[in-house]
Amino acid sequence: MFTINITKECGCFKKSAYENNMTFESKDDALLQAKLMENHMNQKFYQKHTFWVEEDGNTFRINVAERVRESHSGGCCGSGHCS
Repeated sequence: MFTINITKECGCFKKSAYENNMTFESKDDALLQAKLMENHMNQKFYQKHTFWVEEDGNTFRINVAERVRESHSGGCCGSGHCS
């Protein structure tokens, strides 16, 4: 038995049709579903988080982290006049 585990259920995940800890008989089926979920969540969810799959034995873990936003430090707008 192979499992897809979501490490953190964000609001978008909870509102989606996906379920946590889905199980599959086939490793290939579980991996395919995990990659499809990863791609869908990265493209269609709110964009506050980023998702990636890691294999851990019979579990495909979909990790969740805050998405890093690019920002300019020191209040500079990046137009070149501050330096």
